[in-house]
Amino acid sequence: MKLSLHEVARVVGAKNNWSDFDDLTLADIEFDSRKIKEGDLFLPLKGERDGHDFIQKAFDNGACATFSEKSLDIERPYLLVDDALKAFQDLAAYYLERSGVDVIAVTGSNGKTTTKDMIHDILATTYKTYKTQGNYNNEIGLPYTVLHMPDETEKIVLEMGQDHMGDIALLSELAKPQIAVVTLVGEAHLEFFGSREKIAEGKMQITDGMDSHGILLVPNDTIIDPYLPDNIKTIRFGSDAELRVTELSEQKTSLTFKTNFMDQPMTLPVTGKYNATNAMVAAYVGRLSSVPDQLIISALENLNLTRNRTEWKKAANGADLLSDVYNANPTAMKLILETFAAIPANEGGKKIALLADMKELGEQSVQLHTNLIMSLTPDTIDTLVFYGEDIAELAQLASQMFPIGHVYFFKKNEEEDQFEDLLSKLKEMLQPKDQLLLKGSHSMNLSKVVEELESGN
Repeated sequence: MKLSLHEVARVVGAKNNWSDFDDLTLADIEFDSRKIKEGDLFLPLKGERDGHDFIQKAFDNGACATFSEKSLDIERPYLLVDDALKAFQDLAAYYLERSGVDVIAVTGSNGKTTTKDMIHDILATTYKTYKTQGNYNNEIGLPYTVLHMPDETEKIVLEMGQDHMGDIALLSELAKPQIAVVTLVGEAHLEFFGSREKIAEGKMQITDGMDSHGILLVPNDTIIDPYLPDNIKTIRFGSDAELRVTELSEQKTSLTFKTNFMDQPMTLPVTGKYNATNAMVAAYVGRLSSVPDQLIISALENLNLTRNRTEWKKAANGADLLSDVYNANPTAMKLILETFAAIPANEGGKKIALLADMKELGEQSVQLHTNLIMSLTPDTIDTLVFYGEDIAELAQLASQMFPIGHVYFFKKNEEEDQFEDLLSKLKEMLQPKDQLLLKGSHSMNLSKVVEELESGN
């Protein structure tokens, strides 16, 4: 972060006599006092704890200055602002503009992190490229990403998440992307939006910070049509769209496919045909950025994806675990079940699916869970294990379709959590030749199930 204290003070409109302080060169900015290093600027945010309570700790750890929303009776440098978070965001917007870095923004109800990773790896073959780390995709994480990008970064790939209407508008207006991607409009966070149409409206706010030279990539889904801007070039992808996946071949741990805009086939070291669509979009972004086709193909063959997305793992007893436990919504659940169904069973082994509650679906939650019954058949899955509360009716329906003894349900509600019973049953039933799919929202703690099965404890 090549910024000085006085430059930051001018950008954020600091209200105290900051010119009395030496114009220090700032090393970095941190909102966690435990991460402060020598020469850093501290950002005291208000959350469960008030960051202002840790200003002294930050100085003790080496901070050379701090933001503050309160006048401080100290001799150390500080910048007085009305809103520390707003100052942080304004500083990030200024830093992006000053650096001249090209911004590629990615959002979507499913696939945004994977697509972000793919775009990054493709662009990194040709440019100095940085990306959102982990899930730092909100009003704090995005400016943090910007202010921590390495010096001389040429392109930055920013993931944008939304929990409420207006979240993405704020991020887009901060980042001003040249290229924006909407991977999918699904039902994620339906509890806060009320309808899929409102989710689409929120996602399409990714264009709010774009100018007429921008390029928007969106799925071929009519639900977004009312929210498409007139002044931005829009390219659709999907069936019968401008960008299409062709000749898809899906294996247990990889995909091979072609597109209608590249002659050579591409191979991904991940499963799930939805990832072919993500890769196609990433490849097109590479094309827009003048990355040679051969480098695009090579980058996709050697992907470095964020952990905890769709990933094959091994249980201690040798069984195959298809872990997709970071998050869940109905669209994502259907897609992974479709993928799991298409994978041949191991010789002599069963195919088992552990499905847990999908959160933040609001009043429609039980019905949206129940609708998944169309994705569950005894022809493609041998045994089903359900865990949660809203998923109970789906479990009941499945028990009527599957043979007796092939459907299990374990409760998780305010009164009772049968997590340990769930673990015991899985350990009892899982055999070395089996394949087990695990899918549910992060709060359902299926990552713990994966860890237990991997360790064999």
